[in-house]
Amino acid sequence: MLLMAIRALIGRKSLAAAVIAGSLPLVVSPSPTAATLLPSDSRAQLLSEPDAVPSRAIPYVITPERRAMLNTIRFAEGTWKGGLDVGYRVMFGGGLMPSLDRHPNRVIYRSRYASAAAGAYQFMPFTWNLVKRSIGVRGFGPEAQDQGALFLIQRRKALGLTDSGTLTPVLTAMLAPEWASFPTLAGRSFYGQPVKKYSRLRSFYDVNLHELRRIRDEKRQQLALNVAPPPAICTGSRIACATQL
Repeated sequence: MLLMAIRALIGRKSLAAAVIAGSLPLVVSPSPTAATLLPSDSRAQLLSEPDAVPSRAIPYVITPERRAMLNTIRFAEGTWKGGLDVGYRVMFGGGLMPSLDRHPNRVIYRSRYASAAAGAYQFMPFTWNLVKRSIGVRGFGPEAQDQGALFLIQRRKALGLTDSGTLTPVLTAMLAPEWASFPTLAGRSFYGQPVKKYSRLRSFYDVNLHELRRIRDEKRQQLALNVAPPPAICTGSRIACATQL
């Protein structure tokens, strides 16, 4: 056994020397990042354009900070589903809605609990009705659900803290009355239901935010490289040139 250990040690030293000398490539196993959490074809990484402004159709611009919070709510509520869009179809208990035309408004019984919560952010029917009345979303599709969740965050007076880019215990406690899976300052659910630990939420949020900011910065760089062409020089009369401006 001792002889085998010595040979293994010599082998490792030889390998290290080869890497340093450049004769062998250095292969480093990637550490888990949000890249493994954010599928490229899902809304989990979808951000508003850098120059987007709120409108009647889209009252809430989606920044990296806001998307990281939305993703974290999904993670806490059990609708993350690897970041895939199927999470927007989840009903309480894990079943899937057949359609996203409207909130299903269907009570599901599971173990000791019964609920009609549905969607990525587990909207209750009366809560979704409030969302529709307040910001005028239509249907129950992913975009409408994202906007509805941001409205509820603002309703809890937590949008400013969300935009700061730090998931603090105070912020999770402010959202605990809206999402039962978020812990209060005491670390418990506001409604006495199963709750995610703050440390797990913070870890998930931080990894997401880092990746989403990287995506935003890449998009900004791409836009910066597409420099607008210089204006054409008019060689005609002053009146003719003025009409072309």
